[in-house]
Amino acid sequence: MSIVITGAAGFIGSQLAYRLYKEEKKDLILIDNFSYGSEDNLIFDDKDFRDEILKLDIRDEKQINEIFKNNKVETCYHIAAITPLPDCQSNPSEAIDVNVRGTLIMLEAARRYGCQRFVFASTSAVYENDYDFPSQEKREVFPSLIYPNTKFTCERFCQSYVDCYGMNIACLRFANVYGPHMDCLRTQPPVVAYLVREYLNGRHPVLHGDGSQSRDYIYVEDLLDLTVLVGEKVEGFDIVNVGSNTTISVNELALKVQELMGLSNLEPECVESSHYWVNYPDLYQGAYSINQEVLDHEVNKYTQLDNRKGGSYGWQIKHDLDTGLKKTIAYTTKVLKEHYEQVATK
Repeated sequence: MSIVITGAAGFIGSQLAYRLYKEEKKDLILIDNFSYGSEDNLIFDDKDFRDEILKLDIRDEKQINEIFKNNKVETCYHIAAITPLPDCQSNPSEAIDVNVRGTLIMLEAARRYGCQRFVFASTSAVYENDYDFPSQEKREVFPSLIYPNTKFTCERFCQSYVDCYGMNIACLRFANVYGPHMDCLRTQPPVVAYLVREYLNGRHPVLHGDGSQSRDYIYVEDLLDLTVLVGEKVEGFDIVNVGSNTTISVNELALKVQELMGLSNLEPECVESSHYWVNYPDLYQGAYSINQEVLDHEVNKYTQLDNRKGGSYGWQIKHDLDTGLKKTIAYTTKVLKEHYEQVATK
């Protein structure tokens, strides 16, 4: 039996591959087109996946069908997507093509060739307009931005494939995930990686809004625990929050990262929410520019996920925030230093 992982060179997908390699001893089929993934993510202390991964776009319908046709696929973990909010907002047609059409191609291949379980990586961003916390899976959601709308649309198609074909499919709504292998080099990295990068360079991190906004953070190894459990046990259709059900403000997070790095006197600088996507000028040009109220809400929104459903799969969180941050800081610092050394020698 085989397990398919898309987005396998990314932050989450690469570590899921390693987890399954170490614990499950399954035949892994790893897929990534490297538009966001990195070969560096595929190198572990005792395993190198670089020669095993298929450089393939999930929209290549012929090749995807061949993979499912020629391999008896037990579980498909579909993680590949365009995930940065501003990238999706700046190029909605590409976001819809990759995130929605790509998912449909994966679902159809899984249906046609008998994949036993399908796990779709969704996002807590679908709760962006929720005001009743902690957010629960059973409530209706009404996202505004392009990225969460692509994920919500995919959730509906997943439900459709269960209703119409009797498949076993779970949609996992990931909270703010942090941990080793986070992309710390992209234009707008996830907040933990961004904080480490700025502090390492002796810079004051720039926070949008006043920094009081609180979010739900989940350590990647805890997320993987639940992802694997769901991939083994889901029956019918399910939506499962993957979060800590706890919150911390961005200001508090920045201070904690600074303390764990042994630094001081690098207090964050706060700027207006309008600066959030300043590196994406297309959103502010044209007959209609992005709604400032939407932008303010995205910057200042509160997130907290009810995670009780994870317990029904036998899941328990094992890492507190300090433990997870220490591991994340150590790995991210190593990656950044190696990157700076490579740049200096060119």
